[in-house]
Amino acid sequence: MSFTVVVLLILGLVLLVIGAEALVRGASKIATIAGISPLVIGLTIVAYGTSSPEMAVSVITSLSGQADIAVGNVVGSNIFNVLFILGVSALVTPLVVAQQLIRLDVPIMIGVSVLMFVFGLDGRIGRVDGIILFTLGVTYTIFLIYQGRQEKNPDVQLEYEQEYSTPGESIDRSLRGWLINIGYIGIGLALLVLGSRWLVDGSIVIARSFGISDLVIGLTIVAAGTSLPELATSVVASIKGERDIAVGNVVGSNIFNILAVLGLSGTVAPAGLVVSDAALRLDIPVMIAVAIACLPVFVSGNLIARWEGFIFTAYYIAYAIYLILDSTQHTSLPVYSHVMLWFVIPITVLTLGIVVSRSLQAPKRAG
Repeated sequence: MSFTVVVLLILGLVLLVIGAEALVRGASKIATIAGISPLVIGLTIVAYGTSSPEMAVSVITSLSGQADIAVGNVVGSNIFNVLFILGVSALVTPLVVAQQLIRLDVPIMIGVSVLMFVFGLDGRIGRVDGIILFTLGVTYTIFLIYQGRQEKNPDVQLEYEQEYSTPGESIDRSLRGWLINIGYIGIGLALLVLGSRWLVDGSIVIARSFGISDLVIGLTIVAAGTSLPELATSVVASIKGERDIAVGNVVGSNIFNILAVLGLSGTVAPAGLVVSDAALRLDIPVMIAVAIACLPVFVSGNLIARWEGFIFTAYYIAYAIYLILDSTQHTSLPVYSHVMLWFVIPITVLTLGIVVSRSLQAPKRAG
């Protein structure tokens, strides 16, 4: 492993973040010039723009036949988004969870996670599977736009106005303004493509020098790297007090990752995406479990408390350690697995169950 490879990896990550920012900036300005509301811009362009690194990496790796990285990137990003990003954001400040997320978006996230598992049971997400997922992604986007246009709550409108626009910034609606913002989009896309290639190439060389598989590369290094825009968006939103946006950004990105990113990757891959037995046995079930775990955490007072954020973050670290121990066949793996399976997980489930039970009984006592 050379110094050049490490530099390539770091530059790839930097280009992904800058490219996503440029893409979101240009697309958001053009949407504003075209008269699209800030709420709709936030629900679609910005939310999906933060997932554009996942899209670039997964499509490129699926075209080059590296299915394990493409699948691992999506699954690993979704696990990283919930456990690490929400965990860190909740540690900054307790996060408010909007009722719509509990009633609609989290159940959709759980549903599409299960659908991915079902599609992968035959060992492959083929072109038909990919088209179905991508079509569902387009349908979900249309629904979000319709729902956003029906939004009448002035507080919600103001929230998105503040989050997705710069105060006091004038919008250049001239031909020059159009060309500048189209240029931002073009530069953003170019940086995403170049950054994803450098990130993937650097990750593969580094991981293989340590004997780590392509799947684990996708689940860890690539997944964490492509999730940097979501991490920045959610942490900044929580610091600014826009705490429900921090949660909505993660849930929306996870839905987009499965429907649009995986769907398009499966559609363009020459022979579809191979889903390994390892992913079906552990990683996709973990992704589903993490999605399901959102419901009891979100329901408990419509708030993600700091201690719950700590549990989320700790579980991501524990999951990453397990992947590394398993990939390298470390001698401490059996002991580590038994401690997690028979002690840590049951204690956590019991604690969350008590919290939810108390939360559900509280209204009854009040009544």
